[in-house]
Amino acid sequence: MESCIFCKIIKKEIPTDIIYEDKNFMAFLDIKPVNPGHALIIPKEHYKTILDTPNNTISKIFIKSKQLMSSIKKATKADYVVLSIVGLDVPHFHIHLIPRYFNDGMSNFWPTKEYKENETKEIANKIKEMIR
Repeated sequence: MESCIFCKIIKKEIPTDIIYEDKNFMAFLDIKPVNPGHALIIPKEHYKTILDTPNNTISKIFIKSKQLMSSIKKATKADYVVLSIVGLDVPHFHIHLIPRYFNDGMSNFWPTKEYKENETKEIANKIKEMIR
């Protein structure tokens, strides 16, 4: 897509700090990191969301993500690296690889909630009905 910022990065029209690239994927540092070393991995083929992405591409990107997570962890001396898929900020499927530290002050990325009484059964049943 011509207006997609990630497609422009793939075409090298926008500079970025690339940490990995092959014929199918590119990984680069996030310009607004949660912690230093926060990277994004994207398929070079444009897919709007994970739901639009072929299963073969999803399998390969997760395998590559696992490899990159290990490298990021070592390079940043992180306690662990989290993988996150949000997909709201840029409409090009991407995975965040975020180095985390036990003392970084972020217990969660988002506030958590609690279910009301019997709500879990209702929601679980609705989801089960949608599984094909």
